[in-house]
Amino acid sequence: MRALVIGAGSVGGYFGGRLAAAGRDVTFLVRAQRATQLADGLTIISKGQETRVAARVITAGEAAGDFDVILLAVKAYQLEAAIEDFGAYVTQRSVILPVLNGMKHVDILRSRFGSPHVIGGVAKIASSLDERGRILDHADFHDLAYGEWSRERSDRILALDQFMTGAGFEARLSTDIERDMWEKWAMLASLGAITCLLDGDIGQVARAPGGIDLVRSLFGEVVAAIGAAWRPLSDPFKAQVLSLLTDRGSSLTSSMYRDMKGGYRVEADQIIGDLVMRATEKGIATPLLSAALTRLKVYEQTRAGESRR
Repeated sequence: MRALVIGAGSVGGYFGGRLAAAGRDVTFLVRAQRATQLADGLTIISKGQETRVAARVITAGEAAGDFDVILLAVKAYQLEAAIEDFGAYVTQRSVILPVLNGMKHVDILRSRFGSPHVIGGVAKIASSLDERGRILDHADFHDLAYGEWSRERSDRILALDQFMTGAGFEARLSTDIERDMWEKWAMLASLGAITCLLDGDIGQVARAPGGIDLVRSLFGEVVAAIGAAWRPLSDPFKAQVLSLLTDRGSSLTSSMYRDMKGGYRVEADQIIGDLVMRATEKGIATPLLSAALTRLKVYEQTRAGESRR
């Protein structure tokens, strides 16, 4: 099996790098600047240990043969540009494995390439790039789940599972990848809205007067929105997430909050905006989610104004 990883950032670079280090056939499709950084190899730093692996790199338009799987691991707001870069590499045999946040990307990819080419995927990892382009691993979880929308154990998904297994991260063939994706979205939307709207970590919000009540109300909006747009979330899942979101001793924040505090671009439309839109279409009121979206839009305007100075 041959894999094309779109981008070599903190997520795609980590999983692609681990696969390459395990001897899998992996090629990275990157921009020219990133190609220069990877000329001497891709570096992953985890628990103080440095792993460097030779990275086969191409830029858009270079001939590279056919690929069985295309691992799409870019920010959601980078999707359209990424499609322009990798679209020519999608052949009849290719399956696209996206690990973007939210669900909007699924509709876009199906419309562009056809539903049979798109499977579901979820990545759970805490990583970043440093100023030298090295991938920094910040946590003990490195999970990549994938599956057919039909839940079928098809030949291609079994081949993909064999390709992914044993490469230095937790690879999982999901029995219900659609549920996994909606549950991740529920968690990201809730955590992102809470931390960005209230400008603090989960523990700070929980310890503030009225904080836990606000969290319960906001999470209730997320649950109602997803229940109307898809199907009800399970009671055990809701209890688990609510416990995490109301932990008074937690220092948990969302990546979107950290990006906002760092002055970077955020996935406001994909993580919060799309959920608000789906809720509105179903007649579900989301005042707190909408307030969080407005907060993020104000941030985007401020950031755009500063970038033009």
